[in-house]
Amino acid sequence: MLASVDFVCYVKGMTRLLEDALRKVGKLSEDEQNGLAGQILETLEDEEAWAKTLRKNPAKLRKLAEKALDEHRRGEARPGGG
Repeated sequence: MLASVDFVCYVKGMTRLLEDALRKVGKLSEDEQNGLAGQILETLEDEEAWAKTLRKNPAKLRKLAEKALDEHRRGEARPGGG
């Protein structure tokens, strides 16, 4: 387990919810912390990849939106996109 030092590190722009989450993560084992860190980083990388793709090709976003609206109108859309 990582050193259990109680400190608060306020980063400008970080929400209280994120601070609370990170404080709780800090109480987990090193393996659990690394697992969560990997998931967070992967999610952020995926989001950046999508943003980059859509910036390069805004028509792709329009097509995805049209498809989603068509599915919704036909009653085929499900929460969570699944």
